[in-house]
Amino acid sequence: MKNTLTTMQDKLHYDGVYEATKKDGSLYYRASLTYKSKHISLGSYSTPTDAHNAYMEGLQLLNDPSLSLIDFREDCLLMFEKWVILLNFRNNGIYFGTPIYVGQKMFYYYLSPTHVLKFDLDDLFYFASHKIMCRGNHYFVADYGMQVNIASRFGIKNYAVPGRDFRFLNQDPTDFRRENLEILNTYHGVTLEQKKGRYIYTVRIHLKGNYLVGRYEQEWHAAIAYNKAIDILKRKGVTKSFTPNYIEGISPREYAEIYTQVKISSKLTEYIPEVIN
Repeated sequence: MKNTLTTMQDKLHYDGVYEATKKDGSLYYRASLTYKSKHISLGSYSTPTDAHNAYMEGLQLLNDPSLSLIDFREDCLLMFEKWVILLNFRNNGIYFGTPIYVGQKMFYYYLSPTHVLKFDLDDLFYFASHKIMCRGNHYFVADYGMQVNIASRFGIKNYAVPGRDFRFLNQDPTDFRRENLEILNTYHGVTLEQKKGRYIYTVRIHLKGNYLVGRYEQEWHAAIAYNKAIDILKRKGVTKSFTPNYIEGISPREYAEIYTQVKISSKLTEYIPEVIN
């Protein structure tokens, strides 16, 4: 009984440590601290000693200006993400729940010590409240219960291919500052291609494979040709869902004139859908 009381008293002497219970009844220990009136959770640990050491590590990060992200080691008790959050709070005076470090005229979002995304300050508060996930070369956030590709925030379509539909001007695929992004193909089904030394807009639509709709000199004409191809296929009984292009800066009359004039490949005008018995 005495040993039990001693153990309980020892636990109470660990600053920044709070005992908690899992659903199965087992104990774990939560570490937290308060800095500039902000209560900060540091994580959960299996022993009070580890939780206390995490608390001490957090205090050191917040109070020792010589420490930076290059000092992080794999044996640190705090996760790297928490290092980023605490150091940004220390140096910039603002607390974010995501691993953001604010720099001059931009900010850095750390997915790992070596995987860092760059953004304009205009996007700061969006990503401060949206945690970025990575799958392959695609980055997503959870928004209204759905996974949303962050590229869509910058006008890049979900199906867009780097180098064909858009490009990073400085060749850095982690730099999402708007000055570094060039959208090459704005509309569904439209690709800017170089043919015989000149650029032309090629339109394709996907059925069972890609069908050529046509090639056009003007981007608006190409976008409207794609819409016209959709209408043709629907009249033929094709039930596949296509997303039409929305063209800004053009009057209904101009749209109708272009729609009438653009020519569509005979492969589509003569297309016969398969009949499923």
